[in-house]
Amino acid sequence: MDDSKIVELYLSRDESAISHTAQKYGSKLRQIADSILKNKASAEECENDTYFEAWKLIPPNEPRSYLFAFLGKITRHLAIDECRKRASRKRQALFCELTQEMEECIPGQSNVEGDIEANALSQVISAFLSNRSEEQRNVFVRRYWFFDTIPEISRRYGFSQSKVKTMLFRIREELRYYLEKEGYTT
Repeated sequence: MDDSKIVELYLSRDESAISHTAQKYGSKLRQIADSILKNKASAEECENDTYFEAWKLIPPNEPRSYLFAFLGKITRHLAIDECRKRASRKRQALFCELTQEMEECIPGQSNVEGDIEANALSQVISAFLSNRSEEQRNVFVRRYWFFDTIPEISRRYGFSQSKVKTMLFRIREELRYYLEKEGYTT
């Protein structure tokens, strides 16, 4: 079933929307959560929580043309929240490592205008990525959106691990420079 029809089911409050969503995107949503949490049971819980959140958020949202991105964002945020809970219980998570990598080039938010600033920053980062090669964009997104490990990215694209590390380092450096040019400082 196409995304627009699934969204129509959510809008009409038809519970079959959830089963259609699970059938079409369930494995991808679990993969996003599992790459962050490294725990199959927790990933399945995030997947189920994603359906509940989608049920609450559609309407007013109508993600007809970007349903997977909409769901992926929900899953990602749920998994990151779970990592934060684990970290507060003195557990380590990949999220912490990746956050430290990105702190070098992206400024933090600490005021009421943070949401507005985050949206503007998101647009600037999207513009930056649109000027990178497809290979660079893919590696960057796999690392910082899907939280893939360096070995996973290496296998996926057939690169050596050192090439992936070097590519990510250079992209972060270019991003830091680009953000500074756009008025963002770390």
